[in-house]
Order: sequence, then structure tokens, then C-alpha cells
Amino acid sequence: MVKQFLTNEHQMFRKSLRKMLEKEAIPYFNEWEQNRGIPREFWLKLGENGFLCPQVGEKYGGLQLDFGYSMILAEELERVGAGLASGIVLHSDIVTPYIESYGTKEQKEKWLPKSVSGEFISAIAMTEPGAGSDLAGIQTTARREGDYYILNGEKTFITNGINTDYVVVVCKTDPKATPAYKGISLIVVEDGTPGFKRGKLLKKIGMHSADTGELIFEEAKVPASNLLGEEGKGFYYLMEKLQQERLIVAIEVQIEAEEMFRITTDYVKERKAFNKRISDFQNTQFKLAEMATEIDIGRTYVNSLVEKHIAGENIVKEVSMAKWWISEMAKRVAAECLQLHGGYGYMEEYEIARRYRDIPVAAIYAGTTEIMKGIIAKEILK
Repeated sequence: MVKQFLTNEHQMFRKSLRKMLEKEAIPYFNEWEQNRGIPREFWLKLGENGFLCPQVGEKYGGLQLDFGYSMILAEELERVGAGLASGIVLHSDIVTPYIESYGTKEQKEKWLPKSVSGEFISAIAMTEPGAGSDLAGIQTTARREGDYYILNGEKTFITNGINTDYVVVVCKTDPKATPAYKGISLIVVEDGTPGFKRGKLLKKIGMHSADTGELIFEEAKVPASNLLGEEGKGFYYLMEKLQQERLIVAIEVQIEAEEMFRITTDYVKERKAFNKRISDFQNTQFKLAEMATEIDIGRTYVNSLVEKHIAGENIVKEVSMAKWWISEMAKRVAAECLQLHGGYGYMEEYEIARRYRDIPVAAIYAGTTEIMKGIIAKEILK
């Protein structure tokens, strides 16, 4: 489906990125899945070719491009695999915008150029063992002592957590604030900070090549100059940036649905049973028709939201709709596609098995389906 907001320059960017991935990612992706990580060399290759953080200003080494380029990056990485897209897209289009929007000149000069080049890998630490969707309930604290903040707490399910060079930590600088969210701030913690250490690399059922880990702060001594924006404004910053984060998730799971459908359509046209192709059975045809319809609806909707996002519109309600509905739709597509593969769908050597494992978490991270429905209802009832 043609995206009207994409120009010839966008298409050249996609063609160049796809060519690079065919050479540098696709031949090695299964190995990365087995090794549970993406090599830093690949990050550097993305940076060298101008594919990371396309929105960053030229002053800081970026190309200062619109969100359409970020959409293309997410789509093409996701076509290779969710594990590849997860950490790279989070670094490029979820974490970096916090530095761009709320960072000082010195902070931008320190972190943005190397984020664009791939020398730095970034993360954002929100979730804790006892607080996920309820951000106001986080327990990680940061107390001011002279020119430093002293951080204490633990974060979990952190994408890029094990290999990160700097992490935007969501913490409470005023634990007594009422309501609690007014005490939340964002502080950047760098690799090598005293008192900051990694926990274990988490073993997930899917997205195996995506680095997900635990972060531990024990009297971690962080320069006060690493405060991002103002004290007590962290929750507002998070709410402002979650629109783009959830739109990116919708884009990624839309691609997953499209890829699973493509893989399955090819399979049923070749596989035979009872002396007929699987695609010749009416049940198969009806299942394909149902999936194609939902996938097309998802694509039309997400394209319209990208266009509105580029135009700077407030689409919190619509993005929440897209995030939950497309995530759940992709889960349905995964189940149907696995079923149409029969026993072969359960075998690891078939791509559908990996994508089936990768997809469920999309309905959990960046706000669960239930949280999305709550946001939608709140917007409707304003």
C-alpha cells in the first residue's frame, strides 16, 4: 500500500537500508538469535550509513529528517526480526528524543553524536519488579547531595540494559510528593558510574536477540548535571513521549502481521494434503481472507496516524487505539498462521515459529492492552 506522505527520498532511504540489511543482517540473524544479542559492529554499520537517529539535528551529527524515516527504519528492521528491531528502534526513536527535547546543550553534545554513530547504545529504565504500568508507584529514589544525585533502586525488563552506555532512569527525587507522580524526575546514568551495576540477562520466550536485563543502583553517585530537564517534571516528559513510542510499537506489530501472512500464504500454496494444496481448501481461503482484511485495516489506520504525527497533531487516543488493536490483531494472525502450517509451524526451523514467540509481548510493553483501553475511555469521557 502506497504511503502518500513518503517521498522519493524516503523510498531511496528504504532501498538503501534494505540493501544493507540483506548483506549485513539477514545472513547472520539466526546466529544472533542463538547468541542472545546483536553485535556492536552492526550498530556501528548502521551509524556509518546514516540509519540511526535520523531525526537528530545536523549540529549533532544527524540528518534532521522527519518521522517517516523513523517509520522506515522500524519497518525494515522488523521485517528481519523483532529481536533486531526492538533495541535499535528503542535507542534511535524512543530514548534519543528525550535527550533532544529536554537535554541541555552540553548533554546533547555529550550523548547525541555517538548515539547517531552507533558508538553509544542507550536505554530507558521505567519498569521495576513491583511497578510496571503504574509509573507513579516506582520505588527508585534519587537524593541530592551537593553536586550529585545518589540513586537507589532496581529496574527490570530493560531493553538494551546489559549493553547500554547510558540509561535514562525514571526515579523519585521527591518521594513525599502528593500526588506521587509530581515527584518523578529523569536522570541519565552512564556506564561506569560508581554504584551502578547490571543484573542478569533475562531469558525471554521470544525476541532472543534483543538484550533485556536488570539494572541495579546501590548508592549510585551521578553528577547533578545529568538531570534531564527539571526536577519533578519526569512524569510529564514521559507522557509527552509515549505517543511516539506507542505509534512505533503499532508500526512494528503491523509489519509482524504482514510478514506472518506473507510467509503463510507462500507456505499454503506449496504444501499439499489429501492430494490438494492447502490453499485449495475453503477453510484456508476463508482464514486468509479474514487475516488479509484485518491486516489491511491495520495498515490503513497506522499510515494515517504516522501522517498526523508528522504534522504534529495530538493523537494520544488514536495511537492508543492502534497500539492495542494491532497488537491483538497480530496475535490472532500469529495463531492462525501457525495453525495453517500444521506440525511444521511448531518446528524451530520454520520462521513462523519464531514470529509466533516474538509477538505476544507487544500487547504488554509500552502500555498493556488494558492500559490503552483505559486511556481511550478517559479521552472519550473528557
